Formats: sequence, C-alpha cells, structure tokens
Amino acid sequence: MDGHSRGFMILLLIISFSVTFLSCADAKLTPNYYNKSCPRAEQIISEAVTTKQLSNPTTAAGTLRVFFHDCFVGGCDASALISSNHFNKAERDADINLSLPGDAFDLVIRAKSTLELECPGIVSCSDILALATRDLISMVGGPFYTVRLGRKDAVVSTAASANGRLPLANMSMTQIIGMFEKNGFTIQELVALTGAHTIGFSHCKEYADRIYNFNNKGPRSFDPSMDPRYAAALQKACAKYKVDPTIATFNDIMTPGKFDNFYFQNLEKGLGLLASDQALFNDKRTKPIVQLYARNQSAFFKDFARAMEKLSVYGIKTGRKGEVRRRCDAFNNVSS
Repeated sequence: MDGHSRGFMILLLIISFSVTFLSCADAKLTPNYYNKSCPRAEQIISEAVTTKQLSNPTTAAGTLRVFFHDCFVGGCDASALISSNHFNKAERDADINLSLPGDAFDLVIRAKSTLELECPGIVSCSDILALATRDLISMVGGPFYTVRLGRKDAVVSTAASANGRLPLANMSMTQIIGMFEKNGFTIQELVALTGAHTIGFSHCKEYADRIYNFNNKGPRSFDPSMDPRYAAALQKACAKYKVDPTIATFNDIMTPGKFDNFYFQNLEKGLGLLASDQALFNDKRTKPIVQLYARNQSAFFKDFARAMEKLSVYGIKTGRKGEVRRRCDAFNNVSS
C-alpha cells in the first residue's frame, strides 16, 4: 500500500471513529423509550402543555427559549431548570438567563408532578422539556417532529457555564455563525432555528440602541435599516423602558402568536426587531436563506424540524452521566 492509500485509509478510520463517538450517546435514545416504563408519559405532558398554553399564550415562545438556552449550554440536560441554593449559583441565574419566563418552568414542574404520581423516578426533566417544546411549537402552528427520548438530567448547573455560550442581540453575524459552528450547527441551521423568533417577545433594553440615539446621532435617531414607521412605533412603546425594564414588544408584529414564516418576510421589509434579526437579511451568507424561507414556508418548516431534532440531542447525558431528578428544579443530591 503506497503512502497516498495509507493516508486515505487513516482518514476513513478517523471519520468512522468520529461518527461512532458522536453518535454513541444519542443512539441510546428512542421515541419509544417510555412505552413500557411509563406508557402515558407523552399524554400527560401533552395535557399539561395544552392547559398551560390555553391559559398563558406566551408559554410556547417561553418554553422554546428555555429549551434553546438549556441545550446550547452544555447540552439538552435540564441544567437550566435548576434553582440556585446556598451551595451553588445555578445556570438559571446567569445574567443572560434572568429574563427566561416563569411560565416555561412552571409547565415543566406541573408535568413532572403528575408524572411522579403516575410513574415515579422514570421520566427525566430533560425529556419533559424536549417533548413540551415540540408539542407547543405544533400547537401554535409549527411543524411536528420526532423527539427521541431517554435523556438523563445534569448533575451540575452553574451560572458561570453560560458565559459566552449563548448568542446576544448585539453580536455580529460572524460571531453568531462562529458560535453555532463551534457547536456543530451550519449557517442554514442557524437561520432556521432563529426563525423561532416568529413567536414571542423581546424587552426594549435588548434593542434600545437601535431606536434611540443610533450611532450618537440624536435621541430620536434610529437604525436606518428599520422601517421608519416601525421605529417610531417602537420608540413610543418603549418610551419608559428605563423606568420599567419589563416593557417588551412582539418579535413578529404581523402574527406574534402563530408559528409561521412571517418573521422572515418582516426582515425583508425592515421589520426585524433585534439587531441580530435584521443582520440575517443584511449578511450575504444568510440573506439567501432568509429569502428562501420568506417565500417558502414549507422549506422553513422542513429545515426547522430537522434542526430541532438535531438540537434536541446536542450534548445529551445518558447512563451514569446523569440522573432522573425527583424534582426538576433541584438535584437529587441537594448539596450539588
């Protein structure tokens, strides 16, 4: 065998080993994981989802956001659900997570409480969060996708672990692309997942620098990439945001409660809320994908579903690397 052939064989072995290594953990997951151990698990979660979403319509967007924040920091392991205690400042209390909505945490806790009565110690909090997110997306009009089950819950959760691991509204597109690529996600998957902003809202402080004193050109100056009427409406809505930091506006002003492709259509019209949203349309690497999704909702749904399936198994814990918590906001070992 010559040097070229040997090199080619070594490369094949490396690729084979990498694929085996990367797929080993998620290969243990299956959609039927609880069929025997807790047959009504999905039904119980679905009922909790329906009740919560009907009473609090922002639950879908909030749960999707919690799920993304949980997964992108060390994997989909419910580490973001842990409450801080005297021994530990948990991931949930990292600065970037302080605005995560309480409805999402409440939903998971309610579903877990019912499941513990039905089949104690069986269904993990990370699986509950993954299923609830999928069901909520479908409930508000988005695509239904397969969720493989069998995740274990993290036994570590620290606020410091979230530092630099989640995209910020004022990051450049190069920074955001780099963050996603570091976690194994393509530019197309980045755009598809960001389409989740078709539901939900953002606090004024997240985009105030776009609508007030933009580039130090005066208190009423705004980002010129924004539609002037939209910018003026936001200035009015956010006028007292420094006094009341809870003031927020919808990410998608056209259909804020429906999962659809209007988010991408809005970007083409200068109706992107966050700087990072509008950057998707302004950057040549992402603009063609935005344009595709704006005109073809089916393409967006297909790519979003695939990206969510991939995200849902990112960094999962299985076997002895995790636990099935008795409570979703606390480790089984209270001193952890």
